[in-house]
Amino acid sequence: MPNIKSAIKRVEVSKKKTYVNRISKSELKTEIKKAHQAIDGGADNAEVLVKATQKSLDQAAARGRLHKNTAARKVSRLARAMNKQAAAQ
Repeated sequence: MPNIKSAIKRVEVSKKKTYVNRISKSELKTEIKKAHQAIDGGADNAEVLVKATQKSLDQAAARGRLHKNTAARKVSRLARAMNKQAAAQ
């Protein structure tokens, strides 16, 4: 444990940011899973879910919660899965 006042504060701030980022990433993962399930299940609202998920991923990348390439890769995979499902119907 640090002894210097500013170092103690940095530890506390880091803990809070880690907690917020962990919650945010968990929500994103859940949203992605729901979108993939909707695509695989052929749900009527799949397109709406995919668009909302893509927006969330882009926002997370803009806020620095995800690397921009990671967000782009996940968006691309969702779009590819959506197009594949649409072609199969």
